[in-house]
Amino acid sequence: MKKTVVIDVVGLSSSLIGAHTPFLAAFAKKYHHTSIQPMLPAVTTAVQSTYVTGVWPSEHGIVGNGWYDRTDAEIKFWKQSNKLVHGEKVWERARQLHPGFTCSKMFWWYNMYSSADFSVTPRPQYLSDGRKMPDCYAHPSSLRDELQKELGQFPLFQFWGPGADIRSTQWIADASMLTDKWHDPNLTLIYLPHLDYCLQKYGHNYTKIAPELQAIDKVCQQLVTYYESKGCEIVLLSEYGITDVDHPIHLNRLFREHGLLAIREERGLELLDAGASKAFVVADHQIAHVYVNDPSCYKKVRELVENVPGVELVLDREGKRKHHLHHERSGEFVLVADAKSWFTYYYWQDDAKAPDFARIVDIHRKPGYDPVEMFLNPADPFVKMKVIGKVLKKKLGFRYLMNVIPLDATLIKGSHGRITADAKDHPVLISTQPTKTGVIATDVHDIILQHLGLL
Repeated sequence: MKKTVVIDVVGLSSSLIGAHTPFLAAFAKKYHHTSIQPMLPAVTTAVQSTYVTGVWPSEHGIVGNGWYDRTDAEIKFWKQSNKLVHGEKVWERARQLHPGFTCSKMFWWYNMYSSADFSVTPRPQYLSDGRKMPDCYAHPSSLRDELQKELGQFPLFQFWGPGADIRSTQWIADASMLTDKWHDPNLTLIYLPHLDYCLQKYGHNYTKIAPELQAIDKVCQQLVTYYESKGCEIVLLSEYGITDVDHPIHLNRLFREHGLLAIREERGLELLDAGASKAFVVADHQIAHVYVNDPSCYKKVRELVENVPGVELVLDREGKRKHHLHHERSGEFVLVADAKSWFTYYYWQDDAKAPDFARIVDIHRKPGYDPVEMFLNPADPFVKMKVIGKVLKKKLGFRYLMNVIPLDATLIKGSHGRITADAKDHPVLISTQPTKTGVIATDVHDIILQHLGLL
């Protein structure tokens, strides 16, 4: 069996490999460089789950980064349990083929209670006084303590939010190499999120993203150099390409105007009540799941969404089947945005009534994905001073609300989720072994086994 590492450079496409990424350009030229046909939905958790199971969302059940739980009547985003992913994982298959096989899963999603031998994933501490403290979760649990002793506390606030930067990606890379030194797994899966941040904030504005491309290039060089010294086979890939957008679509506001959305008011602020709504939308980048609780509204809902500017596809039962999204977790309809558009979760009509969590980083309570969490409010000239004051309150042990996130969706300049037409925007696959052309997402499972020498 051949020791193998899979490095997931999120958002990397061929269009980004060039002058600002000299190492990646040389690596792609030296080895075998192709692209992966994008899948639907082209979002993190769904693509990663397809890569490790070799089956589509219709089978593994991860239809997006979040979905509506019809039993709990709750919208749930960014859950962590690996038990949500149905099907045999690539490390489980490898273990059957080669007894004694071990796998390290470093920050790939659904990493809690996984059957991987070693795993690490973001997991903040939520204190009883309301504070959120940076931390991570690991298996075995001692791995968390050993890594943080060597590397310092996992930089959670640089992993997501306005402070997101290369530091979290560097920590993950360093933690991956340390775990390899300590445990020598046969397969290591590494998730490097850095490009996700700058590309969604700025799109392909090279004045803004050139330094970020250079930063991720250096991290990739460190990892590849290390794993080559260990005689590893290397697979460097991405999940999707990120393309420029300029048109946010507020579908829940439209549904509200047509009497489909149920709203509760608490303390003068508005909350979306999914369980009581006739229909609502779970927004996820350029994909939106439309859930229809009242079957008598089905026709009305369809007519509404078919006439929204920026909606390119409306997938009904047959459409979902065609795109491998016919799973009970999917909405009655799945919408796909056009190339310049993306979907927000916004449902309020007056910013003064937006819920308190709308202005903070809160990936679990928001009923949809919110990329605007990466910005400090540019309309507030004192926003940085406010952040400093709130951090001081936190250090002194006081309750605080980091309500510094804007409510302006037009700030977002890049998105993903749809099937991009241009091959230069497709996810990449660079590997030390020859791979076929025309790779699709379900092929990655066997490509990993091939590099391990198990196929």
